[in-house]
Amino acid sequence: MREQIDAALQAAVDSDDKRRAATLRLVLAAVRDREARAREMGADGLPEADVLDILNKMVRQREESVRDYEEAGQLELAEQEREEMAIIAEFLPRQFDDTAMKTACEDVVRDISANGLRDMGRCMNALKQRYPGQMDFVRASCVVKDLLRTE
Repeated sequence: MREQIDAALQAAVDSDDKRRAATLRLVLAAVRDREARAREMGADGLPEADVLDILNKMVRQREESVRDYEEAGQLELAEQEREEMAIIAEFLPRQFDDTAMKTACEDVVRDISANGLRDMGRCMNALKQRYPGQMDFVRASCVVKDLLRTE
């Protein structure tokens, strides 16, 4: 995935797309920073799941900024944040819609034979392993919790 981001950065620089280039530089800086910390801890490289976590965190940060800017009446800054969100989201896997997320949660609960809320952690770990970066795990945890309450 890092190669894709590098290639997109080069294309943005070549086409003189300043916003896209600056956003992709921020992404690469965050990835390099996490890679450096991983190397300090003895890991060799950075798994793609960690890169997806970085991208998701960056999108969430921008969502919060959009809300803050809109509340403050700074619509131009909110639009800039939306543009950055769209650039970052290009590198994320397609997100599940509500129906697909509910189906995936039901499958996991059934597959691991979860019984009650005490199995919440096992369910969420299984979801994160099967569908990294493909759903909002905060919303998924609400779905799983509802499913486990009815068990």
